[in-house]
Amino acid sequence: MSSRLSSIARLTGAAAAAGVVAAAIALPAVGGTGAMFVSASEELGIKPEELKEPPPAEKTEILDAKGNQIAQFYEEYRQSVTLDKVADVMKTAIISIEDYRFYEHGPIDIEGTIRALAKNLTSGGIAQGGSSITQQYVKQVLYNSATTEEEKKAAVESSYARKLKELRYAMAVEEKYTKDQILEKYLNIAYFGASAYGIEAAAQRFFGVSASDLTLAQAATLAGAVQDPNATDPNLGKEQRDRLLNRRNLVLDTMAKLGKITPEEAAEAKTKKLGYKGTPLPGGCGASDYPYFCMYVRNEILSNPVFAKTAKARSRFLNRGGLRIQTTLDTTMQKAAEKAIKKYVNASDNPVASEALVEPGTGEIKAMAASRKYGQSKRKHEMSYNVVADAVHGGGVGFQAGSTFKTFTLLTALDQGMKINDGFTVGSGFRAPYYSTFKNCKGENIADPSHTVTNDEGGGGFKSLATGTWGSVNTFFMTLEQKVGLCNVVKTAKSLGIKRSDGLKLQEFSTFTLGINEMDPVTVANAYASIGARGKYCAPMAITKITDRNGKVTDYKPKCKQALDPEVADAAADILSGVFIRGTMRGVGGIGRPAAGKTGTTDSQATAWFAGFTPDLAGAVSIGDPRGAVTHKLNNVTIGGRYYGSVFGASIPGPIWKDTMIGALKGVPATDFTPVNTARFGGCGQSCQPVQREPERVLPEDDDDDDISLGLGDVDD
Repeated sequence: MSSRLSSIARLTGAAAAAGVVAAAIALPAVGGTGAMFVSASEELGIKPEELKEPPPAEKTEILDAKGNQIAQFYEEYRQSVTLDKVADVMKTAIISIEDYRFYEHGPIDIEGTIRALAKNLTSGGIAQGGSSITQQYVKQVLYNSATTEEEKKAAVESSYARKLKELRYAMAVEEKYTKDQILEKYLNIAYFGASAYGIEAAAQRFFGVSASDLTLAQAATLAGAVQDPNATDPNLGKEQRDRLLNRRNLVLDTMAKLGKITPEEAAEAKTKKLGYKGTPLPGGCGASDYPYFCMYVRNEILSNPVFAKTAKARSRFLNRGGLRIQTTLDTTMQKAAEKAIKKYVNASDNPVASEALVEPGTGEIKAMAASRKYGQSKRKHEMSYNVVADAVHGGGVGFQAGSTFKTFTLLTALDQGMKINDGFTVGSGFRAPYYSTFKNCKGENIADPSHTVTNDEGGGGFKSLATGTWGSVNTFFMTLEQKVGLCNVVKTAKSLGIKRSDGLKLQEFSTFTLGINEMDPVTVANAYASIGARGKYCAPMAITKITDRNGKVTDYKPKCKQALDPEVADAAADILSGVFIRGTMRGVGGIGRPAAGKTGTTDSQATAWFAGFTPDLAGAVSIGDPRGAVTHKLNNVTIGGRYYGSVFGASIPGPIWKDTMIGALKGVPATDFTPVNTARFGGCGQSCQPVQREPERVLPEDDDDDDISLGLGDVDD
């Protein structure tokens, strides 16, 4: 016998693997199959090889600010459980059909392998496996840890070389773990079909129960599924379900033959229907109550190098990591936004309203809502992208932000020393006198002397920083932008996080102050939140904490900087608060606490906006037609069941913002704005309103000096 083994030992590669089992056939069954295997492996010099066991893919849970689950992601739908959480009948069923001598043999079942080898030798290939549960676990680990298609094919290829490698790993696994531990690992990694990985996910997917509550018939069904889960996938059709039913009955017969159940129990279980329920797989943003916020979180992880260096690594981190991701979502504020939008815009309307809420001083996104549901159905009028966010976070091209951009010109003027009552006399139209009137940040002349900018409501005369803002006077802001410098306005906007929704460079044209760039509500809301935080800009954030599968916690803090002089922000807030009383929002009114904001309407009402803030919360609302805002303007339209000749910022976005803020801040104590430094910004400086003197009156000759004094006393100086 030893001379025969010595000759086998000289075999290499696939021949050596064949020799292992060939030698086993020739060995007398002395001392049991375990001793037989040990003897053969020692003679052949086969040694255990440590198996790298990366944890199997686990679902990742997304939580709101209070820790409640709002969504989950997974590459493989799996919920690992301990062996004590698996019904005993399930353990018995899987062992009976896959490896009934599991607790008796070592890493390889010699009897099973001999049977398989005999058939393989006569067929000329690998026709039968004969693998133990330990070997099957090894194969699953190798397949799941493969990162390329070539590696995946190698993990399951029909070759003696792969069997020999698998055997070495199995020997190491048997030395490292108890049989119960191996069985637990196998049950949690095995694929059962219907996109269910692991016994807990399979029990829920197939039958809507936990693994601990499986019945005999259900356990036999799942035990039968693991042999060829694709061929018996009940989700694929009747043919596959019939195969699975036959496999279930085979498992029941095998259990009865082994004496694990009685023939009567097997017969009764076989009378039951398959019972496949196809419980919908939970997870994904489409299944979330907060799909747009969910999409933002998902894309933040997939796009941000903070979470992993490569896109592939970030995808594995999210979909396989078994993470618990705590977010900034405030469901009370979210519901307030949803309620307000629903009041003014229907899901069936072509124009779409969307809103984001951001906390000043932290950048935390508290809510993301839209008038349409997220989904792929055109018939249901669903949105297939994140209309509330930029392209990086699953959004589209966005909508032109209109006059909300005038605020950045206002901030620039205040920073350059202009006072609240400083201003200019402007006409109803503005035309740049020279190409050099406006220069972009490259110093290039970009003015267009052939184009005239007009006011939506006509009007000219003297306008100050305050009155020009309240009336949103286009010609005033073009003049103001000319005075302070286009590039300086662009820099102010960028310092507050302004960037195009589509990811392209900001368009630096003379009409920058009129909001020609496409924006998204998150970006605009966050910029306005910076003013509410007295010039403190914080990058938008949706994730506060991630706990990995091992319990390691990583906290994420706000990333902030002082972008504006605090007193400049205070002065801007003071002016913008007048929009509710004396400006374009006077017909809508305030929210019963200190607030400031700016309406925004683009040329010919292509889109409309409102962006506003309190010291506690900021928000931005946009409305536009995703079919194309330029060709589908907001004129002569019915929205929310109401007809509008033209939609302005105060028509729909303003009321949505107002109702949202009242609901979102209910119960939150009001915070006052920091009073404006009147010594610095009060009154006017060198650009005061011209004195309007009354024409000199001609008095009768007999009037005295007192009458003259009285007549001149009403002159406004």
